[in-house]
Amino acid sequence: MDDLLRNNPALLGMDPEKLKFIMEFANKDKPRNMKDAMPFLMANMGLAKKQNINFSNSEVHLIAEILCKDLPESEKQKVQKIMSMLGR
Repeated sequence: MDDLLRNNPALLGMDPEKLKFIMEFANKDKPRNMKDAMPFLMANMGLAKKQNINFSNSEVHLIAEILCKDLPESEKQKVQKIMSMLGR
């Protein structure tokens, strides 16, 4: 488990299904550019929806942080801009 998730207060008391989904998401190979990152994120959020898992804004923010962790800084900024436009 990486530093972003280790001792993260957002995970305390989280529904076990959500926690499992986030941990599995964190362990997936993630895209290294914005062009691929957003479709990857949307596909995974669609998978969560099919499993009847709904995330709060703070949980979506955590998922976006996990997605952005290994992106170059310029790509991280693009994801953050999109998330802010979505009100997340």
